[in-house]
Amino acid sequence: MRLEIEKRVDDLPWWAPAALSVGAVVLAFLVGGIIFKMIGGEPIRVFGFFIRNTFGSWPAFSDTLVKATPLIFTGLACTVAFKMKMWNIGAEGQLFMGAWFASFVVLFPLVGPETSRWIVIPLMMVFGMVGGGIYGFIPGWLKARYNVNEIITTLMLNYVAFEWVNYWIFDQWSDAGFQMSPTFAKNAWLPRLTDYARQVRAFSGITLHLGVIVALVAVVIVWWLLTKSKWGFEVKLIGDNPEAARYSGVHIKRNIVLALMVSGALAGLAGMIEISGVVHRLQQQISPGYGFTGIIVAWLAKLNPVAVILVSILFGALIIASREVQPAGISQMLQGLILFFIISSEVFTRYKVKLVRNSTAVVGAD
Repeated sequence: MRLEIEKRVDDLPWWAPAALSVGAVVLAFLVGGIIFKMIGGEPIRVFGFFIRNTFGSWPAFSDTLVKATPLIFTGLACTVAFKMKMWNIGAEGQLFMGAWFASFVVLFPLVGPETSRWIVIPLMMVFGMVGGGIYGFIPGWLKARYNVNEIITTLMLNYVAFEWVNYWIFDQWSDAGFQMSPTFAKNAWLPRLTDYARQVRAFSGITLHLGVIVALVAVVIVWWLLTKSKWGFEVKLIGDNPEAARYSGVHIKRNIVLALMVSGALAGLAGMIEISGVVHRLQQQISPGYGFTGIIVAWLAKLNPVAVILVSILFGALIIASREVQPAGISQMLQGLILFFIISSEVFTRYKVKLVRNSTAVVGAD
């Protein structure tokens, strides 16, 4: 018997990509459990603890959703760019620049502490999207104008964003010499359910904030743009066949810039949501790698905006697990295994793998 691999000429059933993604996650957890057992751990006990502390109660699940919210934005950001075969590796930097621009509203300040929350928060959202969009425009323009590789530019711009934020929190906006800005006035905080615990006792301890609603609205908008709008058709056409797009009269350079700007704006909104809904200040540790994890989220979701929600919840749970489960490296190991098996599963979407029986010829002689 031997294995044969041949390129697919027919399309997979509609359910196959989702099944492959689920299978990749299950296999990652199985392999992770085996590795954990080999080093002397108790995988069943650890995974049980993981489930209880991420999905086992409403307060635990709300913490998971809080961590999933910025992943929804960065997953959508990567989805938009990847649809056009534009490899945006800079969502992390775009997130930081979105956070900086949103902080500018209250730390410059453009508004005072007496301004209504319903003016301040939308203004911060707009500035966050503008900041991320500008940071997406730079590699988009370089790609469209000079054909500069967007992987390199988006990756390197991450470090520029980190150092830009560091300059402000170490110097201009430092809170009494500490590496963080002063705490924002409460009119710049996204409302949380726990803030209303006096009125509704069931909300006590539930940290879920308004950002999750904004994330769900973003999913609907991105889904409509990519599946129902003319622009979404052009994005897909450019990604699938640039020559056909050019022949059809699609403005490729303009769409390259626009796609990376939309991608950056979504990542920038993630930064705004995180500083307004969670940390309430600008600081170094506003992201445990949401932008980079968004790449995995987008691939695991097969570039489906709706599936991004479910995948983000899974990875939000893994982030919580890194805080609750020891050693903390278990979460990173699972993320790495999931990425490995997702990439490996792509083989089955493009090729057929068959087990073929070897044929033997018997030659007789008189």
